[in-house]
Amino acid sequence: MAGWNTLVQAETLSVALGRPDLAIVDCRFSIINPGAGESAYLLGHIPGAVYAHLDRDLSDMSKHGDGRHPWPDADTFTAKLGEWGIAPHHQVIAYDDGDGAHAARLWFLLRALGHEKVAVLDGGWARWTVLGLPIDTQVRNPAPLRYTGSFDRTRLLDPEAVQARLDAGELLLDARAADRFRGENEMIDRVAGHVPGAKSRPYAENLIDGRFKAPMQLADEFRALLGTRTPDQAIAMCGSGVTACHHLLAMERAGLKGAKLFTGSWSGWISDPSRPIATGAD
Repeated sequence: MAGWNTLVQAETLSVALGRPDLAIVDCRFSIINPGAGESAYLLGHIPGAVYAHLDRDLSDMSKHGDGRHPWPDADTFTAKLGEWGIAPHHQVIAYDDGDGAHAARLWFLLRALGHEKVAVLDGGWARWTVLGLPIDTQVRNPAPLRYTGSFDRTRLLDPEAVQARLDAGELLLDARAADRFRGENEMIDRVAGHVPGAKSRPYAENLIDGRFKAPMQLADEFRALLGTRTPDQAIAMCGSGVTACHHLLAMERAGLKGAKLFTGSWSGWISDPSRPIATGAD
């Protein structure tokens, strides 16, 4: 059976529930209340889902200077996959209760491992519940499996690599809201502004009514930003390397594969006060 590797629709997933190769991961999370997602999972989730906490499971908070949500080491992350009962052959589905950004973080973690069969539930928990699809309260305790793998480091960039690529004319897309990019409304990070040379593309622009735009529309919009550049000459960033993954998912949905992630993003950039900062629209 062909795998889903970008998005899956709620109606399609509901028919597939119970498939032995299916692994569903609930990625609901709130920066304001980090425990809210897990509490919501316990109250009800898609049948068979395990829970992934952004801070605890999809980041390595022991690292310093790599942004607010540091990229985990491969051994740590693959051990977590094994605890969730996920192996390389599984079709993984990630969902959240927002706009897909937290689910997209898990999607790109797996994609960077070379795991092809991983998709985000389009419309997430909101659409699943609006459609009245099955909900379960049973916490799944899968038998542990072994998952081995390493990240494709060519797609994971630090500040020095980002600056070098900007100097070479590559495209850095900032997924934060436009007012944060301009430095007008910074409520999370200690310094406002953006990386000089970056372009603003709020990740919400990938959506219409809470679901991803059609592939052709996304392709037109991202090609306009790329200009003469190829997709692998694009880098996505945000505040901490989470919502930037939404751009990587949207680009792959549009058939534009190979873009990179600035893992530390803005919070990693400003960890060194000597790095330049820009404000305003450009």
